Parts: sequence; C-alpha cells; structure tokens
Amino acid sequence: MDFSFFIMQLISGLTVATLLFLVASGLTLIFGVGDVFNFAHGSFYMIGAYLAFQMISVLQVNFWLGLVLSGLGAGLVGIVAEVFLLRRIYGRKHEAGFQILLTFCLILIIDDLVKIIWGTEYKTIQRPSGFTGPVQIGDLYIPSYNLLIIVVGIIVVVAAWWVLNKTRAGKIARAAAVDREMLGAMGINVPMTMTMVFGIATALGGFTGALAAPLRSVTPGAGVEVIIDSLIVVVIGGMGNFWGAWMGALLIGELTAFGIVIVPKWATLFSYLVMIIVLIFKPEGLFSPRKIRKV
Repeated sequence: MDFSFFIMQLISGLTVATLLFLVASGLTLIFGVGDVFNFAHGSFYMIGAYLAFQMISVLQVNFWLGLVLSGLGAGLVGIVAEVFLLRRIYGRKHEAGFQILLTFCLILIIDDLVKIIWGTEYKTIQRPSGFTGPVQIGDLYIPSYNLLIIVVGIIVVVAAWWVLNKTRAGKIARAAAVDREMLGAMGINVPMTMTMVFGIATALGGFTGALAAPLRSVTPGAGVEVIIDSLIVVVIGGMGNFWGAWMGALLIGELTAFGIVIVPKWATLFSYLVMIIVLIFKPEGLFSPRKIRKV
C-alpha cells in the first residue's frame, strides 16, 4: 500500500464517516434531548434523497437550493410525525417499546409511499458543476465532491457546537435533556421545544440524504441501510453523546475503507464486531452516555 493509495482510502473513509455522522448526530440529538428512540430516522434520510431527485433532476432546481429545500421538506415531515404520532405516546408506561413499534411502522409507511410516488427504479442525481472531477494535490487526484462532503461535515460540527452552547435555543434544548418538568415550570413551551428539536434532527437527516445522493443510487430501502450503520455509530460513541457520534463515525468510516482493501470478504463484519466488543466491555459507549449537555 503506497502513500497515495493510503491517502485515497483515508479520504474515502472520511467521506463515509462524515455522512454517517450527519445522520447519527440527528439521531443523537433526538435521543439526547427528548429521550426518543427514532428508529425511522433513516427514512427521513431517504425522503431527503428523493426530494433532491425530484427538485434537482426533474424540476431542474439549482443543486444547492435543492439540498436546502430537501432538508426542509424532510424536517416538515418529521414535525408532522412528531406532532400527530410520537407526541401521543410521551409519558406512557413502557414508552421505549411504543417508540420502537411506532417508528418501525413509520419506516414501512414511508417506504411504501416512496414506491407509490417515485416507483421502485433506482434514481440518480448529477454532481454540481465544479465538483464533477478530481482535485489535484501534488501527485494525488482526489474527488472534489468527496472533499465537499468532508468540509460540509466540519461546518456542521462547528455550527452544532455553537448553536448548542452559545444560543438561547441551544441552552433550552440542553435544559430539556436534563429536566423537562422544571423547564416547563419556568414558562418554556416544552412540547414546542421537542417538536423543533425533532424537526431540526430530521431536516439534518434529509439534508444528508440529498448530499449523499450524487454518490449513491436513490432507492427504496436506503433508509434502513443507513439507520443500521448510524445506530452502530451511536452505540459505539454512547447514546445521546454528540462528540461520541463523531468519533464513532470516524472509527467505522476508516475501518470500513481500509477493511475493504485488506480483507474484503470480512469488511462488512468489522463494524458489527467493534459494536459487540464495545457492548461487552463498555455497554454505555466509549464516551460518557447521554450527556449532550457536554457538547
């Protein structure tokens, strides 16, 4: 393995890690703030990808505007799901079981709706102008769109840290993760806070689906694939831990990228193996569990 090949695999792993983190961070936000296990989070990723196809490839909307609108569209669907479905089961006995059953039903419903609207054929989206070819750095030729995804991921990390730590809305969200009853006693509209958190998290998932669409085919069932990998990331990093999700995504992304080269037949098992080891020796995750307030 020469140096240039090593760098290419490193970039490939970072790209996968960034997409995983963007999805996992939304999942982590929902769990950390609302204590809601949204098993259907991957479906909002898929909705974002299909909305991007509809706007960019069919309606010929500008690529960057299409990304934003796709994220907002997925967020609106997420808000509707939270208000009319998930909010109805808050506070019930065995709430986690209801959440899993309800969100799993959402997966089935959204998958069927996607098939009805867009069919079962694979869809593709062209990369934006200026990011269709490679970027030359010395003797290396690195896909420019992969670099764009990595940069977007870094921007999201910094923006999320700033919002959660430096804004009033972020402080309210962090307070909701600690004591919702006390927050309500202080005059804060807790249900609205939960709805907005859910909407932002699902919008982030939809935006990620739109961003990943030029690299992957848009197809029904894509949400299930991404939610499994994202759950592995969240379990490794620690449920509800923002930075844990980032480190878990980096670990899985690079492990997958180099595992495909070293032992291709076993590469898909590595992430599961790491998760099993973590669950055995540190079941709360490699980082402190459910402490979104430490972002």
